[in-house]
Amino acid sequence: MTTTRTTRKTTVRPDSPLIPFVIQREGEEAAPDNLRLTPLGSGRYRLSYADEDPRDRDLRGVLWARCGLGPIDDQGRPTGRPQWRMMPPLRQRGCMQMLRCQVCAGPARTSLGWIFLAGPSTVEPNNEPMLTNQPPVCPEHARTAAELCPHLTAEPMVFLARSAPLYGVNGVGYGVRDGNVQVVKRPAGPIPYGHPLMPTVLASQMVRRLGAFRLLTLGELSTALESTA
Repeated sequence: MTTTRTTRKTTVRPDSPLIPFVIQREGEEAAPDNLRLTPLGSGRYRLSYADEDPRDRDLRGVLWARCGLGPIDDQGRPTGRPQWRMMPPLRQRGCMQMLRCQVCAGPARTSLGWIFLAGPSTVEPNNEPMLTNQPPVCPEHARTAAELCPHLTAEPMVFLARSAPLYGVNGVGYGVRDGNVQVVKRPAGPIPYGHPLMPTVLASQMVRRLGAFRLLTLGELSTALESTA
């Protein structure tokens, strides 16, 4: 099966309500693929696309799931009905890789580090390592993200992290079954870079590890940032 790359149409919608950049839109469903496994010797394989190009792999060389491209507005932002709770691989990866705000796609770094949000009781701050697949937010849109994102609440857990190195990806492992290239492994959690499975993984989300972080409320975050302004 071959993949057809289409050109986006531009739609001007100046009055559209604010929808986080990282939210998937209608028309951005998984694109057809033509995956194949190349033998590397000693029983090892490498997953690839028959018509692969550089956009299909991240900076660590991991292959990524493709997603259909929907229409964009005159500012280059995606349009279409939001599919809340879903993030298209390309935009999630872009925001995580460049540490951009998941709402506006602008720079997310502050003088105190990066802001990551999580829903109450969804993570255990004392667990090691502390991992997240949610891109950071900028100070301007921290409360907006809490109000708009369905995985959060009005008072989310706020992690102000001094460091957030790349950890790995969420994805599935491919192999040959019944003569076909198909999913053979579904890891229960993130797969760290360097894992033996990674050459045959098709990634869907990038994951970072939070280091040297402070756990705050949104109010405490505002106070901390104001004190350094």
